[in-house]
Amino acid sequence: MKKIGFDNEKYIATQSAHIKERIAHFGGKLYLEFGGKLFDDYHASRVLPGFEPDSKVRMLCQMKDDAEIVIVISAGDIEKNKVRSDLGITYDVDVLRLIDAFRGIGLYVGSVVITQYAGQAAADAFKKRLTALGMPVYMHYPIAGYPGNVPLIVSDEGYGRNEYIETTRPLVVITAPGPGSGKMATCLSQLYHEHKRGVQAGYAKFETFPIWNLPLKHPVNIAYEAATADLRDVNMIDSFHLEAYGERAVNYNRDLEVFPVVKRIIEKITGEESEYKSPTDMGVNRAGFSIIDDEVCREAANQEIIRRFMIAQVDYKKGKIDEASLERAKLLMDEQELKISDRKVV
Repeated sequence: MKKIGFDNEKYIATQSAHIKERIAHFGGKLYLEFGGKLFDDYHASRVLPGFEPDSKVRMLCQMKDDAEIVIVISAGDIEKNKVRSDLGITYDVDVLRLIDAFRGIGLYVGSVVITQYAGQAAADAFKKRLTALGMPVYMHYPIAGYPGNVPLIVSDEGYGRNEYIETTRPLVVITAPGPGSGKMATCLSQLYHEHKRGVQAGYAKFETFPIWNLPLKHPVNIAYEAATADLRDVNMIDSFHLEAYGERAVNYNRDLEVFPVVKRIIEKITGEESEYKSPTDMGVNRAGFSIIDDEVCREAANQEIIRRFMIAQVDYKKGKIDEASLERAKLLMDEQELKISDRKVV
């Protein structure tokens, strides 16, 4: 019998309760950037035995009367016919799949946002297709100097040019077919428009990994680095959190790099000092509190690190990844003192 290291029911209950607290904290309206996979999170189920692949959507289903989904896709990705490597379908087709999948479990999809729109014909055609299906579509535009040029971003020529997304529920989940679609920019653009309308609203981020309250070198967090070796994601101690609270928390390089700018944008929108002192503050992830057997999760994560290295070897030979990505996967193996023979199938 498979050993369990993670209490899935506790996770669903505590995660939904924590998100509800964050909604209330911001006066009844929260834009929640949803990173990673909402459906079929098999990585999480491999490194946290007991985590069900559909846990995140089940958690949202507990809040379905309060939640609406907004799906974001970049006009550039539509034009390039960008493909989801795990499913082998283009991002625009995946948007249609996600709409059906969300509706199939009773979640309300409010609209689709096409970001970085600069007159791409493929984006126009996709908008026409969605509109014919009765799906509201909004257009967001490139902003020169993004994300550094805060005075321009937070102005009528920046976020002000973007179409305001009509939403009707307290929790607005911003999701996308893949990374780089513009989820965070969509959330912050909405904060700008809501503030102009005198509506209280907040922003938060949902990422399962790295787990902020596990040690930096915990195998579960290292397994996340192994899974994103080609993206060069690196887990780091959140220096902002350490300085503000004297507590160690784990985040990753991209969130740490962008945090000072995001904080400035929020402060420029609201005209007040942001209560977020760190990127960890922005997160709402409670996964770490639902680990019930640390040893089981450590062993499962070590197995995942080996598995990812073996996949990287194959992908390198197929020309899917570069040598640096393969070396990164091998370095993580060495760091944990793992050998491929530690995996039973080998």
